[in-house]
This record gives sequence, C-alpha cells and structure tokens, in this order.
Amino acid sequence: MAFSSEAELCVIHNLRVKGFVDTPAIVEVTGLAETEVLGFLQAFKDAEEVRHREGRMSGWMLTPQGRARGQAMVSAELEAAGRRDQVAAAYQSFLAVNQGFLSLCTDWQLRTVDGEQVVNDHADAAHDAAVIERLGEADAVVQPVCAVLAEAFERFGDYGSRFSEALTKVRNGDHDWFTKPMIESYHTVWFELHENLLATLGIERANESAA
Repeated sequence: MAFSSEAELCVIHNLRVKGFVDTPAIVEVTGLAETEVLGFLQAFKDAEEVRHREGRMSGWMLTPQGRARGQAMVSAELEAAGRRDQVAAAYQSFLAVNQGFLSLCTDWQLRTVDGEQVVNDHADAAHDAAVIERLGEADAVVQPVCAVLAEAFERFGDYGSRFSEALTKVRNGDHDWFTKPMIESYHTVWFELHENLLATLGIERANESAA
C-alpha cells in the first residue's frame, strides 16, 4: 500500500517541487480544504518559511528556512516509510532516460535547415512527427517508473496520468503541451517529477552528478 503523507508535509513539499504556486493550485494538488491549506501557509509565513508575492502573478514560495524544514520533513518521512530503496531504484531508472528526454525537447524546439539549427516553426510535419514518436517512446519508459513511485507514496500517484494527458494533447496537434512553461506540458511535469525525486532523496540538483 502506498504511504500517505501528512497534510502539512504535502503543502510544504508541493511548494518545493513547484517552486512558485498560488493557493488554488496547492488546494487542487493536495486535495485539502482551502481553509486547511491557508492555515498551514499562514503558519509557514509566521515562521518565515514562506513568502507571498503579489503582482501580475501572485503566489507562494519557500524561503531558505522553509526549504530546509521541508527537506527535513521529507527525509524523515522517507525513513519512517521504509521506501528509500524503492524510490532510489526509480530515480536511477529516471536518470537513465533523463538526458535523452532533454535532447528530445531540444529537437522539438529547434531543427536543422541547410546545416544550421533554427527555431522550429513546426512547418516541417515530418520532423515534428518523428519527434512526437520519440516522445511516445520516452513515455513508454517513464510510465513504469511512475507506477513504481505511485506504489511507494501517494504523492507520486498522478504523474503517470499527467504525462498521458500532455502526450495526448501533443499528438492531437497542440504543440504547447510539449515544452511550454506555466502549463502542465510534458516538460513541466517531467521537471517537477525530477525535482520531487531529488527532494525525496535529499539530493541537491547542483550536486546530482556527484551523487
């Protein structure tokens, strides 16, 4: 049975993996009541563990103190759940395809014309079709990784469906769902899963190669 995280951890951990997020998005992803989420956020704010930014885009982000506290909570949970080996194995499987996926994204954003790389204007249907086919192959590899993680922790449970939804939209001709930021594009979900794995295992992205 998948391990269920405490509500407080879900809120602070989602701030970590998403980086910057508004209250409704936290409510949606955690499944908690808005009043409960706001209670945690206010407590984090009082402890100087989060800050709220107002403006054209408003939302919450962790402070260094909040990041450290969230990391401590997630590390303690991993040990209490006894799922480190399971998550670590999934992480290694993810790393095995990560660089290939990043190259795939580059091939989607750029294409070669007369020996030079230019921004992909999606006028070459054959080029796009070949890259989308490769995205499907990458999805076939990452889906089992998502399944293993979902068996370990409930908070990993929706990654497989989010990848599937983004892939379907790309295949249906909506190019934004491949790499566009600020939406649940395939690349956005991939980056978030990567960050989630790093946070869960206590690995800093800058130190990943050494780890």
